[in-house]
Amino acid sequence: MNDDFYLQIFNKQRNIEPVPSNQEIAEWAMDLMNLLYPERLTSPDYSINEIKRQFIKLEKELLVLLNSTKACEAFNNNVIVQSFFDGLPELYRKMNTDIEAILTGDPAAKSEFEVIRSYPGFLAISLYRIAHTLLNAGVPIIPRILTEHAHSVTGIDIHPGAKIGEYVYIDHGTGLVIGETTIIGNHVKLYQGVTLGALSVEKYMCDTKRHPSIEDHVIIYAGATILGGETVVGANSIIGGNVWLTKSVPAGSTVYHQSSVKVIETKDNK
Repeated sequence: MNDDFYLQIFNKQRNIEPVPSNQEIAEWAMDLMNLLYPERLTSPDYSINEIKRQFIKLEKELLVLLNSTKACEAFNNNVIVQSFFDGLPELYRKMNTDIEAILTGDPAAKSEFEVIRSYPGFLAISLYRIAHTLLNAGVPIIPRILTEHAHSVTGIDIHPGAKIGEYVYIDHGTGLVIGETTIIGNHVKLYQGVTLGALSVEKYMCDTKRHPSIEDHVIIYAGATILGGETVVGANSIIGGNVWLTKSVPAGSTVYHQSSVKVIETKDNK
């Protein structure tokens, strides 16, 4: 490698706008999750005063993260932090609806403890809800880092800009993709490998609605791909596995993929 290459890296380094490490940001969110859901800990034993102290500590840590982020320097970070924690009871309520959706919808789910401790869908949707709240407050970069942490841990990719209702049940979830401008209603069930994506990824479309809208009480089975900002899946619809959908369907629809069956004979069954 020559000196020009080293100089290129050096100049790039000098132009980077400071942001806390991804690990610091993820650890803050996971500490918040552990406080909201002590089931995640080995043997929590917090008094009321200690719980209050822990929340105050998390408030201070969030303020440090925002103040350390170059892109946030023009914001009133104190107001953002206060607003986030003032809204935490409502955020917690929404997270609890997701637990209820899993308990109600999954015969294998035996308890809240099991859902909180072991279900990747619950972790992914919870970190999304934290990230989405911060994004709505105008916080840049950090929300995307949070949802990408969830993606790396669970295999579930939810953009923090998506608008997702309550009682959302992500079953298994690996390979699930929910794009930035997706709108999802209440009581929606999503299986693994579902893509709620864009028909086009041209850069000029960055400020337009590129991803579909899913209305209330919809079930989308494994491997289905639903694309396009004008595509609406009507309420109470069922989208079957491996369906490719780029047009709207009315409420109460059932859409399924019908493939031909190929029979292969072997020497053993002749």
